[in-house]
Amino acid sequence: MSETAPPTAAEAEQLARMRYRRALARKKRKEREAASEVKELNITAMMDMMTIILVFLLRSFASSSAAVTASEDVRPPVSSTRATPKDTVAITITPKNILVGDREVVRLVEGRIPATQFPEGNNRLVLGLDEQLKKEVKKLKFIAERNPAAPFSHELSVIADKAVPYDLLVTVLYTAGQNELENYRFIVLQRDAN
Repeated sequence: MSETAPPTAAEAEQLARMRYRRALARKKRKEREAASEVKELNITAMMDMMTIILVFLLRSFASSSAAVTASEDVRPPVSSTRATPKDTVAITITPKNILVGDREVVRLVEGRIPATQFPEGNNRLVLGLDEQLKKEVKKLKFIAERNPAAPFSHELSVIADKAVPYDLLVTVLYTAGQNELENYRFIVLQRDAN
């Protein structure tokens, strides 16, 4: 067996310097890694930005104008009113169908609501219309909870052909009333000032 000779003083000093350099390099590397590491996340600026965007979107929704869909099937009555339409839930009644917004909810048969659209024992509540109005009211309440500038007003705009039978109109208004839409406005064509 061969024995290794103990290191000389110069070798021992050189070995100590190498260990010191490695330890120093390791310490500097750990400090660099620690400096680039995020210890806690400051999200205040991001929350401020999201709040501003949310307020902007809610305000722009609340200030949008009323949308009324023009149709060849609907000829509203003429009036001399000066009131401007509000942005509300809009029901359109034509001789062929009933729409909520732009979505057809009931197709009329010979100007009447089919019997399949009524629940048993109630000949005023229209099922298809009731279902869509529930969705619209839920959406308006959701918006009202988050935006005090756009409260739920329980208002409904009715766009009906002037030839729509009174019984059909009452049935539609009854269904709307069952969905908390008890304040309604009839959309009319404005008579020329001439």
